[in-house]
Amino acid sequence: MAIERAQDELPGYAADGLVACHACDCVHRIVPVPPKGKALCRRCGAILYRNMPKSLDHSAALYLAAMILFLLANTFPFVALQYGDRIEHSRLISGGLALFQAGMGEIGFLVLLTSVVFPFLTLLGMLYLLLALRFGIRPRWKTRVWVVVRALTPWSLIGVFMLGLLVSVVKLQDLAVIVPGVAFYAFVGLLVVSTSAVASFDPAVLWKRMGPVAEQGLPHGAADTAAAMGYATCHTCDLLVRHPAAGDHWACPRCGSAVHGTRHPDSINRTWALLAAATLLLVPANLLPVMTVIRFGQGEPSTILAGVVHLIQDGAWPLGLLVLFASFVVPLSKIASLVFLLVTIQRGSNWRRRDRTLIYRITEVVGAWSMVDIFLVGILVALVRMDGLATVYPGSGATFFGAAVVLTMLAAHAFDPRLIWDTADPGERAAAGAPGAAT
Repeated sequence: MAIERAQDELPGYAADGLVACHACDCVHRIVPVPPKGKALCRRCGAILYRNMPKSLDHSAALYLAAMILFLLANTFPFVALQYGDRIEHSRLISGGLALFQAGMGEIGFLVLLTSVVFPFLTLLGMLYLLLALRFGIRPRWKTRVWVVVRALTPWSLIGVFMLGLLVSVVKLQDLAVIVPGVAFYAFVGLLVVSTSAVASFDPAVLWKRMGPVAEQGLPHGAADTAAAMGYATCHTCDLLVRHPAAGDHWACPRCGSAVHGTRHPDSINRTWALLAAATLLLVPANLLPVMTVIRFGQGEPSTILAGVVHLIQDGAWPLGLLVLFASFVVPLSKIASLVFLLVTIQRGSNWRRRDRTLIYRITEVVGAWSMVDIFLVGILVALVRMDGLATVYPGSGATFFGAAVVLTMLAAHAFDPRLIWDTADPGERAAAGAPGAAT
């Protein structure tokens, strides 16, 4: 259905001064919170908004520093493998390129996207928005850029890549000496600075400065949820928008993005389909080898579990347990958690809605860390190229595992947590009002 343009006149149509929780749809009035404080949903405990002093200045400076560090990390040698007089250099993009050369372009493409392309586009998009606002310029494509940034952020996995590098160092310590390059230290700095940039950024700054801003439009005696009030939340700029007289899809009057009058379209069926596919892929992913390490002409294929056992036997049991958690516990628990949430929703369960919402938030956050094994394979294939001395070849298990991780992340994105609360009894719901604030 074509998107219907809302009325040009915002008052009475959009409700600025109100916010609806993305997790449970409970409506709150926006109230001041202390500096560096945050407002929490009264019903499910999710973060509604934060108060970050000088957010524009701080985040612009941090994102600029992060971009400089990113360029350094991709310009200079990353790490080198030294064996006697022989040194094998590697750059940040070498892992993905090595997988392409080994005939596994699908995994190489995934590694390049999540470790180089998506982080770069995220940094570039944020700088485009923040620097323009900092110098008093209204960005021309602000909405499109912000939509791309929000979509790519969960797939920018530099932290997971760093964990994969640490595991590869432990695996190679009895083979050769790992020599960090300039790009390695720049990458460490990038990880720290980019994390600080995300923490210091307040998305509300974009829309307060770019406007237009709507007047308050809360009707008297309003219900407690946006859907019950006849409102929906724009997932681009977080504006609370009233349903038009007709149509299930229309455009946000502030940013122009599509707003859905109902929950995510076909959320339950799409989540079930993605989970079923991911579960099937995890079987060959754990049975087939993810890589083969050849030393002095001898070697055997290694599965994910064999790699964990190798780390523990070498005395690196903390990393071994961490890889075990990321490679086995996270994918299986993520699938089990989403299946549990889907079943309870379809059965109309009233059991501990707040706790089920928390389960979803945890599931959404930790899922990407399963990519550590994919990055590990890429790093080892790029570094260990010493002909007769040692060589690492990727295995087909990595392809299945990478596909399973991607599908579980897509399943978490397809799931709409507001469905958990849609069958709540009126007495169980919190009335709309001032959100709880925590510092």
